[in-house]
Amino acid sequence: MNRPIVDITETALRDGQQSLIATRMPISDMLPILDKMDQAGYHALEVWGGATFDSCIRYLNEDPWERLREIRKHVKNTKLQMLLRGQNILGYKNYADDVVETFVQKSLENGIDIIRMFDALNDTRNLETALAATKKYGGHAQMTISYTTSDFHTIPYYVKLAQDMAAMGADSICIKDMAGILTPQRAYDLVSELKASIFIPIEVHTHATSGIADMTYLKAIEAGADIIDTASSPFAGGTSQPATESMLVALNDLGYEVPVDPTLAAEIAEYFAPIRDRFRNEGGLNPKVMDVQPKSLRYQVPGGMLSNLLAQLKDAGQEDLYEQVLDEVPRVRADLGFPPLVTPLSQMVGTQALMNVMSGERYKLVPNEIKDYVRGLYGRPPVAIAPAMIKQIIGDEQPITTRPADDIAPQLPGFEAEIGDYAHSMEDILIYGLFPDQGRDFLGRREDKFYDVPVQNIQLSFAPEN
Repeated sequence: MNRPIVDITETALRDGQQSLIATRMPISDMLPILDKMDQAGYHALEVWGGATFDSCIRYLNEDPWERLREIRKHVKNTKLQMLLRGQNILGYKNYADDVVETFVQKSLENGIDIIRMFDALNDTRNLETALAATKKYGGHAQMTISYTTSDFHTIPYYVKLAQDMAAMGADSICIKDMAGILTPQRAYDLVSELKASIFIPIEVHTHATSGIADMTYLKAIEAGADIIDTASSPFAGGTSQPATESMLVALNDLGYEVPVDPTLAAEIAEYFAPIRDRFRNEGGLNPKVMDVQPKSLRYQVPGGMLSNLLAQLKDAGQEDLYEQVLDEVPRVRADLGFPPLVTPLSQMVGTQALMNVMSGERYKLVPNEIKDYVRGLYGRPPVAIAPAMIKQIIGDEQPITTRPADDIAPQLPGFEAEIGDYAHSMEDILIYGLFPDQGRDFLGRREDKFYDVPVQNIQLSFAPEN
């Protein structure tokens, strides 16, 4: 009898290092191990997207497009995967359709095979352009369920969402559990229902933040999940994914066939271990991100968000308010229609909760991003926001009900005119368009041939949740 097959997507080069060292791994740390990673038998290597683009130009003095091209030169057999925030691309606001389509086109041309696209609100309208572009230019479109819990977010809700995505043309579906709150039984039930109703591969992505991720993966696989995301052990655990090598042992022992070579997986981990140790010794690996945080099951707050909230309170000298802020997060989330806590909503909800507690009055201070969210400029909230809350935040304004990007005029011509002589390719224009201040600085330094900025002298700070 043939053993059931489970594939592995290796995340150490993107989400693993983003979760633990704020995406500060330079390309020089990656290149020596890429050939071996290409031989290991992974379903895919996640290497791009999320915060990698921003981190390259802001902290590492690297061209993110050149990084991708360099990785592609070494990885000839294994698919390369990226994370795309739908109409937000890699940022925190919606871009015009011409920017989204061109970014997807250039990502595929420069080496990406699989684009995992998600919307923070599970508003599939915000995925339409990225999906169409991925299919148009020959990529694999993996559409994503941003997983969260509430009375509204039931198994039937997620099944209907996945069915809609499959009908739109998704090549596969990912269950993206950014906060590590997908419990083992819930994973089993959800994957079982999805496998019974759609007939494309199901991938499960979770984080080890709450301490249950390994059990969640095992139950998801028992229910028929085709692929799971893991990280090479030096960049696993904590707010990252479960360890690749450990999952290989467990799955093989349980009778599953995993195409990854355990000997090569061990050699890859041995390579990354001293790199992990270097970041730890230099302060780039905050020990807090390795803590098991069961509270995330209650607050549904991604691990990195917990650390960021604590840091903000510490800077304000009000660390004693930490528990009050955490208690406020679910209340704010309920007020705003139960959005999943994933970028950019995780940062927005966390900031509003912080302001509510520190000001002593709920919604006395409201960030512009929250006002825009209530205006409908990020998309459709999962649950309708109460009229009284809308009035409290934006007064007598009426939220839009159309797809937000419908009201955004083409942006590429303006980006090209603004960046002028600094841009020598469409990739350069996209660097500027997505991150204007950092992009202009990066392209200007490149133009002036300032290539020798030592990475170790660049200030460390923590990247947002993916």
